[in-house]
Amino acid sequence: MTASPAAAAAPAYPEPARVRRLRLAGEACLVLLPILMWLANRSAPLLLGLGAAAYLAAVLAAGEGRALAGRLRALLGTPPALALGCFLFWALLSIGWSHDRPGSLRAYGELVLPLGFALLIAASGRFRPSPGFWRALALALILAGAMMVVELASGLSQRAALGTGKLMGFVFNRPMIVLMVLVLPTVQALWSRPGAALADRGLAVICVLVVTFCVFRSESEAAKLGLAVAWACWLGAALLPRLSRITVATAFVATMAIAPAIGPLADKALPKAVVTSFDEMSSRARIDIWQSFGEVATARPVTGTGFGSAASMQNNRVVAEVSHEHRAMLAAGHPHDMPLQSWVETGLVGATLLTVAGLLALRGLAGLSARDLAPRLALFAGAFSVATVGHGAWQGWWIAALALAVLLFTHDIRPGPERDGDG
Repeated sequence: MTASPAAAAAPAYPEPARVRRLRLAGEACLVLLPILMWLANRSAPLLLGLGAAAYLAAVLAAGEGRALAGRLRALLGTPPALALGCFLFWALLSIGWSHDRPGSLRAYGELVLPLGFALLIAASGRFRPSPGFWRALALALILAGAMMVVELASGLSQRAALGTGKLMGFVFNRPMIVLMVLVLPTVQALWSRPGAALADRGLAVICVLVVTFCVFRSESEAAKLGLAVAWACWLGAALLPRLSRITVATAFVATMAIAPAIGPLADKALPKAVVTSFDEMSSRARIDIWQSFGEVATARPVTGTGFGSAASMQNNRVVAEVSHEHRAMLAAGHPHDMPLQSWVETGLVGATLLTVAGLLALRGLAGLSARDLAPRLALFAGAFSVATVGHGAWQGWWIAALALAVLLFTHDIRPGPERDGDG
């Protein structure tokens, strides 16, 4: 989430018309992503991939293939990328002991492809979002959120008339989480961009209000939690940047470390009134799932059961080592907790590598001014909050949304002191 070598090396000379058209096509794909997620809630990797193809075509049309390769090497050589690369290598190896290797390979592709698409866009040197791009993206977020709220208010009558999709409010949970993730870099760019017009700041305020309203009108408890944590972290980091970064890092490490025990801890620590205040899947059943998969993590503590194996854990031999009362929930599809899923599938090795990658990313934020640190730390904290209670860890739409948000944060970074009170 810091300035990338690719961004720093972006060419500043005028573009040929063909290259410019291809770049604009790539930008259009990124802008349309939240709207298409409203229509098809797994479509984010497709739009990100089409955008990457357009940027790649622009690079090749400009004859900058060698420069692209150099920028790719520079990006892959950064400490967070090296740590993440080690995790991806270990995850690939772990497929060898998965009970469902074809399913594990599909899950691996869902993780790797969006990361590759975002990496390609960053390394293209052509991703230089203009004020018009940020305005269009803000309007896309507002429009997508408004359409989802209208559908929810009407009982999804529009979707029923079209005869498409499931007629259940939870179909908007994924796109709401995408709005929650993308609103952070969008608002930061509109508000803090040097020379930002008053109209842009007004659009930023409208975008914040609309997205917040839409998220809290949705059925996604994960999106609500993530957005609340993100706004709180943004405010805290703006006022006390160093303390906020240390707090987030400590919470991140602690959550990763205790993941195998999160089920029993939640069962004992959460008051019954809190559990019953949420719907069944958001409370009691989720705690039961954490307990079930926690027993799997304890049974295979070092290597895990293999990347992507959680999707059909009920068919794994490890079931015999899980207590009888917790076996049924192993058919849930995933643990609904990313740290726990990393432990279950890749063991201590994988969880440690992910923790190191996250800490290195946080370390990379240390040299930023409070203005630039706050929204990036908010993304980290908010997204990690969603990951600890939400969907499967490696789902392509989620990885694509995160990758795009990080990509959007590679613009306009200025170093500065991080002393508390400087913000």
